[in-house]
Amino acid sequence: MAKVMLLIENGFEEMEALYPYYRMKEAGHTVDVVAPAKGIYKGKYGYPLTATLTPAEVTVADYAGLIIPGGQAPDRMRIHDGLVDLVKQADKAGLVVAAICHGPQMLIEADIIRGRNVTCYKSILTDVLNAGAIFHDLEVIIDGKLITSRLPADLPAFCKEILKLLPN
Repeated sequence: MAKVMLLIENGFEEMEALYPYYRMKEAGHTVDVVAPAKGIYKGKYGYPLTATLTPAEVTVADYAGLIIPGGQAPDRMRIHDGLVDLVKQADKAGLVVAAICHGPQMLIEADIIRGRNVTCYKSILTDVLNAGAIFHDLEVIIDGKLITSRLPADLPAFCKEILKLLPN
């Protein structure tokens, strides 16, 4: 089974972090929570999630995927060079890179969506377009190994596509 990184920061959307976290584990994959520092991070509604790794401790080649939940966390994550670099490295290495809701803010910061098909939450649509992406208002968009979705209601389709692309 594969190893997957879940990036978090304070203000993550709980459903968009926990649903993929447990869905990947249910499918037999290992999920490592990665954040700017080890420790407890709180979601939008106060639910805690513990980061066990920092970007400096991650070897991208050990992983098959990277998931970025939405909420306010992506805006906070994008100021941490180590997290942004993980996204760049993951995309360059051909890992599954999946972002939902505001998660594409990290894809913008990593400059990996220019000319690629994506979707996102409507409040960051202008940012996605200005980053050169091709936007589609659909529950899930797959462009190679890049997977994006709009909001929590899209989570079943989002996780289904992630699992299709991860090695068994």
